[in-house]
Amino acid sequence: MPDDTLTLTLPDGRTLGYALWGDPGGRLVVQIHGTPGCRLIRSPRQDLVAQTGARVVTFDRAGYGLSDRNRGRRIVDVVVDDVVSLVDHLGVDTFAVTGGSGGGSHALAVAALLPERVTRVCCIVGSAPYPAMGEAWLAGMDPENVKEFGWAIEGEARLADELAREDAAMQERVAKDPANVLGEFDIPDADREVLSRPDIALIIRESVPEQSRHGVWGWVDDDLALIGDWGFDPASITVPTALWWGAHDVLVPPAHSEWLRSQIPDALTRVEERAGHQSDPDKTVVPLLQWLLDGTPWPNPNE
Repeated sequence: MPDDTLTLTLPDGRTLGYALWGDPGGRLVVQIHGTPGCRLIRSPRQDLVAQTGARVVTFDRAGYGLSDRNRGRRIVDVVVDDVVSLVDHLGVDTFAVTGGSGGGSHALAVAALLPERVTRVCCIVGSAPYPAMGEAWLAGMDPENVKEFGWAIEGEARLADELAREDAAMQERVAKDPANVLGEFDIPDADREVLSRPDIALIIRESVPEQSRHGVWGWVDDDLALIGDWGFDPASITVPTALWWGAHDVLVPPAHSEWLRSQIPDALTRVEERAGHQSDPDKTVVPLLQWLLDGTPWPNPNE
């Protein structure tokens, strides 16, 4: 059984929750969850993860799950104390890092600030900085997402009230049908196919209650961090970088990844022409981990 309720105390006294998956003796990959999310979000194909020789660590960003809140945190602050303390605690010098959706920008921050320790980084359907894109940042997003970030622009108080209501509705939906986790979002059929998988449903049932066990502050702080000053420049990344995205994503539209590609030197790209925000885990987990661990080129996802 995986270790999924582990904790450590950070230098500032906060608690960080984390979980370990895959090959216990393998090389480390730090996986950073999306928004909202928690350490229980992982590949449903742990058999394939273990076969790649990856030891994957997931953790609750501040305010989620078992981790204490860090009010006012920026994207870059996930590196300070949190990731450094975690990998040091695990006794690892170098590691790969990946993050999806709201975790993508955090993964890029780790790569930017720790070039001597990060071997490779993959940002999957990650967002670009709001200050850099301006109003174009919202273009192509589903109205539900536009509404949420509108609350964030109004400020913490409005956002917290609205997300508390959104979280309660999400909990109710997931209890009835995990495939409906996104509610009113108008997502493509490819996303619906992934969300309807029984193994994905199990992870949704586990992770959605856990992500807000102490309230919605992790979600609140994530949204505020995403639209604020990230604290680092993506163009400063020097480690090998991959950007993966779906052509029909309405949560983080393709323009975000295209902006990141224009800024990060020599970034490799993988675009699924049929996909939206989700990918088929049967087809993606092995290519992702093989590239992160060894730089193995991934196959064409559209064949």
